[in-house]
Amino acid sequence: MKKATILLSMIFMSSIALFGQLQTGEKIAVTDTEYGKVRGFISNGIFTYKGIPYGEAKRFETATKPKSWEGVRSSLSWGPVAPLLTPTTSVMDESEFVFNHDWGYDSENCLVLNVWTPGINDGKKRPVMFWIHGGGFTAGSSQELPSYHGENLAKKGDVVVVSINHRLNILGFLDLSAYGEKYKSSANNSIVDMRMALEWVRDNISNFGGDPDNVTIFGQSGGGAKVNTLMAMPSAKGLFHKAINQSGAFRSGILEKQTTQAVAKEVLKELGISAKKVDQIQEVPFDVLAQAGQKALATVGEKLRAEGKTLSAFGLNWGPSVDGNVLPYQMHAKEALALSKDVPLMIGTVKNEFMPSMRAGLTHASMPQIEEYIKNQYKEKADDYIAAAKKAYPDAKMPSDLIDIDLLFRPGSVFQANTKSALNGGAPVYMYLFTWQSPVMDGKYKALHCMELPFVFNNIKRCKEMTGGTVEAEALAQIVSQSWINFARFGDPNQKDLPKWEKYSEKNGATMMFDNECKLRYHPDQELLKVVQGSQGR
Repeated sequence: MKKATILLSMIFMSSIALFGQLQTGEKIAVTDTEYGKVRGFISNGIFTYKGIPYGEAKRFETATKPKSWEGVRSSLSWGPVAPLLTPTTSVMDESEFVFNHDWGYDSENCLVLNVWTPGINDGKKRPVMFWIHGGGFTAGSSQELPSYHGENLAKKGDVVVVSINHRLNILGFLDLSAYGEKYKSSANNSIVDMRMALEWVRDNISNFGGDPDNVTIFGQSGGGAKVNTLMAMPSAKGLFHKAINQSGAFRSGILEKQTTQAVAKEVLKELGISAKKVDQIQEVPFDVLAQAGQKALATVGEKLRAEGKTLSAFGLNWGPSVDGNVLPYQMHAKEALALSKDVPLMIGTVKNEFMPSMRAGLTHASMPQIEEYIKNQYKEKADDYIAAAKKAYPDAKMPSDLIDIDLLFRPGSVFQANTKSALNGGAPVYMYLFTWQSPVMDGKYKALHCMELPFVFNNIKRCKEMTGGTVEAEALAQIVSQSWINFARFGDPNQKDLPKWEKYSEKNGATMMFDNECKLRYHPDQELLKVVQGSQGR
């Protein structure tokens, strides 16, 4: 009996050592892609590959498949990220501590992806979770935040996690389509890059233990907006089968061709390049190009305002547009909605997102100070706002909680959920609201924009500067990540540790509230949204 116990203990300890160690070597984690073999490493039992090329492109031209290579390509380190319009030269100390960015190194040749998988060449068909980073359409990368790391999610859910880099800002969206066939997709090259990455998944992911017929696209903030864009892209139909939009829904439309071509014309004017010599733009240094782009956006934006046209809260900026080619429809057009009718959607936001209290220095303000702020914002509707806010979030602790309620992403999420759930015979919609409050910095960061990410990826310890690394956070992360995993596997986020998560409809407003105690509520903030909408329309 003692020998058997000792033997079992030795096996158990050996398995812990195996999964806890890092395995590397010339013959470790080698598998095939259609372009050549790649070699990664094994960390905690998860095969990891970084910086695998899925495409290549000349500036402003449509991406093509990467060139094949001989031998085995080492894929151990992050690949290049897209250049930023303004390079990071300084940071705010406290918030940088919380977010803990990894800026990476940039290159215009940035069409690379990363893979985390529990097994390779094993014949298994695991759900694929295809992550699209945030940063609007102008910044960010697949390595920018520690929460994006896919190892723990892959391990917990027996899923394959893929994340991508792609062209951004002026490189991804300058519409030169009026100047030649080779620039025909330039208005939406960033989105075409994403489609190419999904095509790579379709053609290669089975070698990484993934199922190309069960792909979930998910993204947060700008990544959520990119999810919406792919759902409205005819040539992306069939490349993914489920979608999750985290804090990335808007009601406003995307730009039209008249505007994007006007911006391009202004860019060429700023650079002193004639239409006949448009190819010279490919040789302009990126910093000069970026500066010309920002001036062009400002110039065209002012003209639009003078014509009485309304711009988004962010002004005129780089992003997808209706080009009649890659994206033929507005996001909420019936034709666009029909494209993704059969794609289940999970959609939601975090409670506090971009908090007014931090901008106004009112985090720990008194109730009278907060009430004064609300009166300045909502005038005669101030009392209605306060009553509705308390009804929507009865567990608020600080006076500033009354003003730190997201009213940017939440209305768009409700609108999108209402619209999609109303499609006859369409796939289900599931709505959530993440309300858990971080204890970091005396509770200052609450449920800030990006706060749900460490929970989705089960990365609480990896992101302890944001989450505090608490036992409560770990417990909630187990629940949240499992819901994302279940949705990716089944198209249904329900699980044993949650109340029954009902499908969303405009009538029931069913919303899962993620907190230390998770609850399903119906139209949790309906009255608040009506007050705010009425106030804005006064």
